[in-house]
Amino acid sequence: MNSKPLSEALEEVFIQSCDMDASLAERLQAFADGVRRLGPHFQDAVDRLVSRLREHDVGENAPRPGEPMPSFVLPDETGHLVSLEELLKRGPLAITFHRGHWCPYCRINTRALAEAQGEIEAGGGQIAAIMPDQQHFTAELKAESDAPFPILTDIDNGYALSLNLAFWVGAEMQQLMTGAGWDVSRSQGSNTWLLPIPATFVVGTDGEVKARFVDPDYRKRMAVEALIAALRSAH
Repeated sequence: MNSKPLSEALEEVFIQSCDMDASLAERLQAFADGVRRLGPHFQDAVDRLVSRLREHDVGENAPRPGEPMPSFVLPDETGHLVSLEELLKRGPLAITFHRGHWCPYCRINTRALAEAQGEIEAGGGQIAAIMPDQQHFTAELKAESDAPFPILTDIDNGYALSLNLAFWVGAEMQQLMTGAGWDVSRSQGSNTWLLPIPATFVVGTDGEVKARFVDPDYRKRMAVEALIAALRSAH
């Protein structure tokens, strides 16, 4: 029987998964397998949450390829306001939604995107991450991941709500997440317990969505290779 607190054991699994010489999907799966091993009740609850979200088509009505990406003006980790229009002047953009700096899957994803930055820039693309955390937490994630791209704060999930991406985690997940050391209310400065689906939208300089990845299962993310290919074809 593992005598370590769940939060400590999960952090060890996270470090092992993050440092793997493997694809993003393989790293995410390694962490998910570790969670199921350490706390099968936790993963069972996640499975129930995902089923609920799928049943209610959460995220289905988010912008699709060929549709315009709704504008935003959000603060980055330094407090500087960043707009979609400003970013698109520099080239095609991949907008990635993350649940928070506390989320191991988001941390793994952010690290993988940072590692691919050279290839992304070589193809003329760029990334902007969006999450509901307060700015000192977005700065923490940026520093931890060596991320060269902006991480924007979506206050109270306002932008995610407008895209049909935000949802209430539910009482069961709230209790389990708090027990694992993931206090969303602290990082967001709000007790709503709303989170975004970790979707990705590749937007061309014309403001239209060229590709999207929307999956209510937050354990899955858009493959880095698919993101890079979509950015290159978005010119």
